[in-house]
Amino acid sequence: MKTTAVILSGPKDLSLGSLALNAPVAGDLVVEISHSGISTGTEKLFWSGTMPPFPGMGYPLVPGYEAAGQVVEAAPETGFKPGDRVFVPGANCFAPTEAGPVRGLFGAASRYLVTPAHRAVRIDAGLQAEGALLALAATARHALAGLDTALPDLIVGHGTLGRLLARLTIAAGGAAPMVWETRAERRHAMQGYPCVDPAEDPRRDYQAIYDASGDPQLLDSLIGRMAKGGEVVLAGFYTQPISFSFIPAFMKEARLRIAAEWAPEDMVATRALIESGALSLSDLITHTRQAVEAPEAYETAFTDPDCLKMILDWRAPA
Repeated sequence: MKTTAVILSGPKDLSLGSLALNAPVAGDLVVEISHSGISTGTEKLFWSGTMPPFPGMGYPLVPGYEAAGQVVEAAPETGFKPGDRVFVPGANCFAPTEAGPVRGLFGAASRYLVTPAHRAVRIDAGLQAEGALLALAATARHALAGLDTALPDLIVGHGTLGRLLARLTIAAGGAAPMVWETRAERRHAMQGYPCVDPAEDPRRDYQAIYDASGDPQLLDSLIGRMAKGGEVVLAGFYTQPISFSFIPAFMKEARLRIAAEWAPEDMVATRALIESGALSLSDLITHTRQAVEAPEAYETAFTDPDCLKMILDWRAPA
């Protein structure tokens, strides 16, 4: 079986091409993807060639780990059936080409995917493009739900992750957090919480500060804004070494926590919040492009400050 997929052959060398898929085996699903998301974190690092060494990385690869679509083939033992709408967090299902292997380190940006059934998550049929946001929402939930954690009273960054963190905080019954955003064009679409330029906020007694900016230079300034015994949670992805001045952190008895990607229980909990209406995924997608426009879509996603979230629409023939 053939599929059309986004192929990243090297830094900024991205095209749409035809690839063969590995044949499904017992326990696999074949999924026809309708929408896939473009990550401005890890995918941008691959696109720009700045990703630190990572297990399984290399070119050429099919990027993406956010895809939603419809099951077209499923064995009875999988628990799925054709027609089920699912989220797929990428797939390593691409057959080698004459030039060698094509890595599916993420592998979601493809018209068709073959994936083990246990990696697919059944979602509501009404979730169209928003269905591709499930991984990011679950990652935000993971940051909030770790061991001995406090809900944020300050979130740094009003991108997609920052917005999801704020919405999940309110959905969990927490007080509306303060959100910082330095870009004026992103200080909008708040849902029950304030969003300001950090220079306009004089407060210096935050108990739980969640950084969703990915900026490795912010830690000293964040420690300066926390209460004694407070915590900074690094919820972004950082490509440079992170350091901080010891004395101010010592005086504050500061705590530091790193939040990684979602776990299966985060996906289950997030799906339940979405289906109950407690968590909205509205107003997070700012740009949509047809899959045939993938090179332009990736360029826009990574270089246009007005692009909060880019979605590729795979429904039109390539």
